[in-house]
Amino acid sequence: MQESIESNPEFRVGQRVHAAGDPRRIGAVKYVGPIHGYSGTWVGVDWDDGEAKHDGSINGVRYFQARSDRSGSFVRAHNLSTGISLLQALELRYRGESTKEEEDEMYVLSASNKRVSVQLLGKDKILHKLSQFEELTSAAVSYMGVSTPGVPCHIGTIVPKLKELDLTGNLLSEWKDVGTICGQLPALAALNISNNLMLVEICGLPQLKAIRILVINNTGINWSQIEILKDSLPAIEELHLMGNNISTIQPSSSFVVRGFDSLRLLNLEDNCIAEWDEILKLSWLRSLEQLHLNKNNLNSIYYPDNDRMDEFLGGNESQKESYMPFENLRSLLLGGNNIMDLASVDSLNAFPKLVDIRLSGNPVADPGQGGIPRFVLIARLSKVEILNGSEVSPCDRKDSEIRYIRLVMSKLHENPEEIKQLHPRYAELKISHGIEDERPSVGAAGPQKMASGLLSITLKCVGASIGEKPPLTKKLPATTTVGKLKILCESFFKLKSIKPKLFLQEEGSPLPILLEDEMASLMDLGIGNESIILLDEES
Repeated sequence: MQESIESNPEFRVGQRVHAAGDPRRIGAVKYVGPIHGYSGTWVGVDWDDGEAKHDGSINGVRYFQARSDRSGSFVRAHNLSTGISLLQALELRYRGESTKEEEDEMYVLSASNKRVSVQLLGKDKILHKLSQFEELTSAAVSYMGVSTPGVPCHIGTIVPKLKELDLTGNLLSEWKDVGTICGQLPALAALNISNNLMLVEICGLPQLKAIRILVINNTGINWSQIEILKDSLPAIEELHLMGNNISTIQPSSSFVVRGFDSLRLLNLEDNCIAEWDEILKLSWLRSLEQLHLNKNNLNSIYYPDNDRMDEFLGGNESQKESYMPFENLRSLLLGGNNIMDLASVDSLNAFPKLVDIRLSGNPVADPGQGGIPRFVLIARLSKVEILNGSEVSPCDRKDSEIRYIRLVMSKLHENPEEIKQLHPRYAELKISHGIEDERPSVGAAGPQKMASGLLSITLKCVGASIGEKPPLTKKLPATTTVGKLKILCESFFKLKSIKPKLFLQEEGSPLPILLEDEMASLMDLGIGNESIILLDEES
């Protein structure tokens, strides 16, 4: 059935609305008109949360197409709200009755998604209507049903000093309204319009010269729109684009993204990017220091050499200039992707200034999926200072590298040449730590004994039925297998009818690592001096 639009001054197809009395239940109008068998005019709404009754059809007649089988419903007009203006929302939030819970919600998300407190105005301080608004510098009106700016010239007069504005979860959809708000607030530096479903067409945006932080998470925006927005954001430093289903980076007039001369942080978390070549299109952003790519679909990464860049640019030498890919990138967050190859890990060493890396949630960094433990990651990543959010201290690095050397040396007999190819830092680390093939040299901490040496291991009982037992520190041969250690633990702690299970507790690792290969030795597992092994019981 064709959409039927009755003359209704309040609702129109495409309009954003919320349920009357519940500004958090938001949807889009898809139909306004009669329904066969029911009297009067109905409004068909496709709800954002997907919790409704049907797909836009009723009794076999389709009135609109909802996003899912149960995201649509028909509602009487009096049960919906078309929203309020920004100025109305400000007055309600800061002059109306508010609960402690509402006041606790008043914040703006910063570059790292941290809350920035909002300045609150108590009623006792307001002497004249809206007079104290002139001093307001931060405001949060999230989920208050804001659908229009209000009278444009009033905004700048009433809140002229506003620097941070959180408009999360409102009914805005037109970019020209965003432009009106920003145009009236010359001091506005941070704007959050997340969870407003914005229209594809971007028009009516003035030059937003003061905006430094823009958060547009979960708005449905794509990169082609970002290229249009770019021209209005000459001073942008932080851009957050989480949850927008972005799968490709589409530069407007080049092989790579240009402009964004001041952009330091780009957040593309929780999108659908699967190919690293898409990310390479961002490698010309010369001010970029932080790139957040958690929760995408990346399978591998690489740092492009000249040949790869020639291939990437199609042999266009004029594009190369004096270019070094990601030349100022210091932080690269890759958590929760599908990276499983060691070559991707090793390629991170080629990034000129990269020191903060997140790989948690990838198969390559999950020992439970056949990945490598934290100490191997530290040893393979020569410049990393922060790994998976934890600092890598000089002591961590030294211990990890020595453990890594021990691990590789235990496997050298298998295929020496292949080992050297698979462990590109091995030779360098041996020299750095003064370790020879047969045995290490004596360093400041004394001789580091390898296969023939003894390791000081602390054993701690954590199993509920084992009972409280003090930790034991034992000197064990590096060749002791996990199976042998379990038998020793039964003897050390006088365990009866309890089958032990062992875990390695590593500093900086969120969870202990299960030692499940009973044939693997301490040396094979890279377990070194002063390691802590937890003793649990089989469930």
